[in-house]
Amino acid sequence: MKRYFFNFLMLITSIFAKGQIDTTAVYSIQEVVITTQRKPQETITVPYSISYLNRKSLDSFIPRTTPEALANMNGLFVQKTNHGGGSPFIRGLTGNQTLLLIDGIRLNNSIYRYGPNQYLNTIDVFSIDQIEAAKGTGSVQYGTDAIGGALQVFTKSPELNQEKSTFKGSVLGKYMTGDMEKTGHSELEFSSKKYAALVGATYHNFGDIIGGKNTGKQSPSGYNEYAFNTKIIATLGENIQLTFANQFNRQQHVPVYHKVVLENYLLNEFNPQQRMLTYVRMNVQGQGKLFNQLRFIASWQRNMEGRISQKNGSNQMIRERDQVNTLGLTFDFDSKLSSVWTANSGIEIYHDQVGSSRTELNTSDSGLTVNKRGLYPDHSQYGNYSIFTLHHFDFGKWIFDGGVRFNSFSINITDNTLGKVKISPEALVFNSALIYNISREHHIYSAFSSGFRAPNIDDLGTLGIVDFRYEVPAYNLKPEKSQNYELGYKLSLAKLSGTVAAYYMNLNQLITRTKEEGRFIDGYQVYKKENVEEAYIRGFESSFNWKALARLEINGGISYTYGQNMTKNEPLRRIPPLNGRLAGTCKFRNIFYSAEFLFASKQDRLAQGDMSDNRIPQGGTPGWQVVNLYAGYQIASVKLNLGLQNILNEDYRTHGSGINNVGRSAFISAGFSF
Repeated sequence: MKRYFFNFLMLITSIFAKGQIDTTAVYSIQEVVITTQRKPQETITVPYSISYLNRKSLDSFIPRTTPEALANMNGLFVQKTNHGGGSPFIRGLTGNQTLLLIDGIRLNNSIYRYGPNQYLNTIDVFSIDQIEAAKGTGSVQYGTDAIGGALQVFTKSPELNQEKSTFKGSVLGKYMTGDMEKTGHSELEFSSKKYAALVGATYHNFGDIIGGKNTGKQSPSGYNEYAFNTKIIATLGENIQLTFANQFNRQQHVPVYHKVVLENYLLNEFNPQQRMLTYVRMNVQGQGKLFNQLRFIASWQRNMEGRISQKNGSNQMIRERDQVNTLGLTFDFDSKLSSVWTANSGIEIYHDQVGSSRTELNTSDSGLTVNKRGLYPDHSQYGNYSIFTLHHFDFGKWIFDGGVRFNSFSINITDNTLGKVKISPEALVFNSALIYNISREHHIYSAFSSGFRAPNIDDLGTLGIVDFRYEVPAYNLKPEKSQNYELGYKLSLAKLSGTVAAYYMNLNQLITRTKEEGRFIDGYQVYKKENVEEAYIRGFESSFNWKALARLEINGGISYTYGQNMTKNEPLRRIPPLNGRLAGTCKFRNIFYSAEFLFASKQDRLAQGDMSDNRIPQGGTPGWQVVNLYAGYQIASVKLNLGLQNILNEDYRTHGSGINNVGRSAFISAGFSF
């Protein structure tokens, strides 16, 4: 790996020695983030470890999907069970132990699974304006599930024009070698003094992924996707702004590659994989100290997941469908209580209605159809109610942050297997952090965050095959809990900025699948969930942005995570290996160039569950090093982008993934704006 690292440094220095600094850099001390405090805050004053990615970077590198865009964010590691998914690991945790948000609205719902999932992939990558990740914190700010942290996606917004009414738009096409991607995207924006609207549409035709060296085409792995996004802004008087938004994304016939290759399936796919979100947001500029600014959000979100499977040599085709309708209501307000004291407080209400069905079809001449219980109890309900307050004190040299949230839940299940079940778990969490400004350039901080994850309907009511096991329902589960301690340093010089952070997290009352010895259903070992485990995770991460030359900017980072299950006295499951990124970027007139080096070490610290996971090779996941090159050219209203990916043709997969990543390949995109 040292040889690759040295060669890469020589490569970017020789290529970019005559360029100019690119404004697409991921890290900039001028940026602000919202996720950590639910309101805009300069990154240098945030007492937590954060990463973010802006639209300029996305426009330059044009990632295939939203999960794949996260490769440019330090401290995040993405597992891909299939190429229609992608689950971010934050502080070694993923699935329902990390919180996903979009425009301040929870993407997580009551059937989010433990472990990797595909839900982040239902966000259209072309609709994104910025992505933010708050690591080790988030439960006080946003509630349940944010044990590892919170990842928030902010979508594009149209801009008001105070001078005149205008129309503008753009179209873009992208092609990837081997027919691995054919994409089309278009946008139209209207702006006036009081009203603005943005409409976007995207279509993807993803072919089978071609891996590196000896892997070749991995079939089936391709699928189709289309997405529509609308956002309208209206000003109502001087102090009120109203936003209406609708997002729709549908993915069809998304194969689960490792199931077909390793588990004797003729067919195993998601169809459809679909999300729809509609919300109305009202921002009110207040006049007093207590209600300095008010925000109301009313939302309706529908997630649908269909699954189709059939074993080789079997006449039985299984069709499953789960649907969650979520109604949300959020009210929060900013307070400016004094010259040094600001606060943000509010309430949140979410209510889920779950529908679940299963049909078994005999594909022989009889065509017999049998309806059975779905993966979850049909008509289950899940209520999530919370109140929170966050406070920020700025004393110049010292900055103090603190907050508290109380969360209660109402979970109602009526099921032939479980009978009637109603539980009402509660959680009280708090955080606190302190920044000491040694000087304008040097800042140190310490932070503590308690977190939790309330049991959901996936925990309580699952009945059926999940991954490589058969799961049966549980009840009387309690919330998982965490305590995260963090110490960090932030540097902000004219040409060099960066962060270093070390952390330690305790995990208690973990909900985990326990084996029911000697019990098998349909050839699968039977498991049930219980609050029986304790664990810890420790690690460090670092990122930097260096304006090395007048025409060269280098940025990157490294992340290390170590997890231990104290109950079982073994490694914690699915812990990412040491991984990192180094990139160099420049811009000369209307041309930009970028080179990128990504790496991960071998992960051979495996839990027993990892060893029995057919997605992880015997002995662990090998390490890998990947080099990518990018370039872009813009003249007038035409923009061309080129990417050369995995130019060393490395044959690799990220730890825990069910399919290998792309081998040596290229893409080209052409865009036209008007």
